[in-house]
Amino acid sequence: MRKLIIPFIALLFILSACSSQPKDTGSNGSGTAAPETPATNDKDSASGTITYQSENGPVEVPANPQRVIVLSTFAGDLIHLGVNMVGVDSWSKLNPAFADKLKDAEEVSDENLEKIIELNPDLIIGLSTIKNVDKLKEIAPTVTFTYGKVDYLTQHLEIGKLVNKEKEAQAWIDDFKQRAEKAGEEIRAKIGEDATVSVIESFEKQLYVYGNNWGRGTEILYQAMKLKMPEKVKETALKEGYYAISTEVLPEFAGDYIILSKFNDADTSFQQTDTYKQIPAVKNGRVFEADGNRIYFNDATTLEYQLEFITEHFLGKK
Repeated sequence: MRKLIIPFIALLFILSACSSQPKDTGSNGSGTAAPETPATNDKDSASGTITYQSENGPVEVPANPQRVIVLSTFAGDLIHLGVNMVGVDSWSKLNPAFADKLKDAEEVSDENLEKIIELNPDLIIGLSTIKNVDKLKEIAPTVTFTYGKVDYLTQHLEIGKLVNKEKEAQAWIDDFKQRAEKAGEEIRAKIGEDATVSVIESFEKQLYVYGNNWGRGTEILYQAMKLKMPEKVKETALKEGYYAISTEVLPEFAGDYIILSKFNDADTSFQQTDTYKQIPAVKNGRVFEADGNRIYFNDATTLEYQLEFITEHFLGKK
């Protein structure tokens, strides 16, 4: 009997010790401890951080930002990468293409610090021209970009790096370039290699013509698709990115095709003038009108819209 009891007691002791071990409470819920990862690579933990090499030096930012504020330009990049925003600039809020994704985001500016504090952001993003950068840095990690310092696709990649989604950003860039270049080949084959395209905008009471890197589809038309711009546009708009013109000289800047960006409150009386009506692109039905608010930026979401707009109007397909 004694020989049977001692092993039995030993077995009870072992079982008791095993049952007292703490169970893993990780998100996998399997009871098996998940392998640990450094905080700098933790995309599943809101408390993890990474170091982003900004143009102003290294900045420690959340590895998985949940409450981002965008003060200029980049909301469409974050929408495309699936990053939540709690506050955005007025232009982004006005963009009908962003409406569904930004319906819960507040409109904010770089001067409304109290509202930004109330929104409790974990990351703030803006252009290098925004105000109160030092004060914003006290609220949350703040990263700014100089417009045009890198090309439009590299800019999306940098946003991807900032929010720890570099692979996703690069995959989209590779795919987008391929689609845009293919559409460009088809358009050039249809309209001719020497045909010119102008991008003109009516904003408030002024007309502008655009170069090859100022949104409104210019990056796609002139860089990706390799379509040509009129010589007068080259002379005046390439350096600054845009150039203000009057109705009287509009024919000099008009290409064989025109993309006309219009805002609802803009002065469009120029379209009723004989000067405008006699432009060959107008007479031949080669003016494609676009919503200024929708076509304005050059973020990933807007670029997708622009590519669709250009393909539909030049080729008659989406």
